[in-house]
Amino acid sequence: MSKSRNIFSGNRKYLYGGIILLFIAMAFVAFDMIGTDNFDSARREVLLRKIGDELLTQSGDSRSRVLPVEKIQENEYQIRFENEITFKPDSLVSTIQRLLVNDPLARDYVVNVLNCGNSSVAYGYAISHNKKDDIIACRGRVQPQGCYMINIKFKPSGIITAANSYFLGILLFLAFAGFIFWKSDRRRSIVLDDQNNSILTFGAVLFNPQEREMVINENTIDLTGTETRLLHIFALSPNQTIARTRLQKEIWEDEGIIVGRSLDMFISKLRKKLEFDPNIKITVIRGKGYKLEVSS
Repeated sequence: MSKSRNIFSGNRKYLYGGIILLFIAMAFVAFDMIGTDNFDSARREVLLRKIGDELLTQSGDSRSRVLPVEKIQENEYQIRFENEITFKPDSLVSTIQRLLVNDPLARDYVVNVLNCGNSSVAYGYAISHNKKDDIIACRGRVQPQGCYMINIKFKPSGIITAANSYFLGILLFLAFAGFIFWKSDRRRSIVLDDQNNSILTFGAVLFNPQEREMVINENTIDLTGTETRLLHIFALSPNQTIARTRLQKEIWEDEGIIVGRSLDMFISKLRKKLEFDPNIKITVIRGKGYKLEVSS
């Protein structure tokens, strides 16, 4: 019985250890993804500044500055200029497309050129990785010089979403596995408790492990804790050979006690207490162990 409990306890340790290791692995993956995302975001802002620089050059301005790129919301950035500019839609589209090729996550995006005063849209277009879904208008019309801001909104890449789904899937799997293991372990515990609490009969013996006693022909015989555990193993497998090593392990070694001849001593004590029923005896099976023989 002690062996069974230790097996269940060991299984729980493996389960909990596995869960902890999985959470650690997930944390490393999450931190790695965060680090990668921060790097990609910084690299994207450099590309956006490069876009601003080329648009200034195309406007004939080689001296004024591109103001700091602003991330106005998740996946949306704004390019601003120190001075007024003019732009050709064809050049704007080709310049942005050429530079964003270097951003592997920028496959779908919307560009809006806004007037600084009222944020109205002076020009806009949409690019898709599926070229037939591109929306580009007014390409040949030069826009007048003015104060413009360029907003570029990127479609979420789906990588984070996929990762979240991956983590959620792992958590659900762990929860399900833990629930199944808990139910199975609980059923086993109930069975073990029922076995410990039930009265076992063999021959003329009524054995009550819970009370540590047995009744033979109206004689009540008290048992020690060790005698109870030992007799319980025999009573669950009458007329079957029980290996000596198993008895030693389940009775003593699992509790951290190493024994020599203690087993023989307790076997001898049990034999004397079972003498009230001549049809029951504990015999030695040489080279193997012991057997509780119950004659019908």
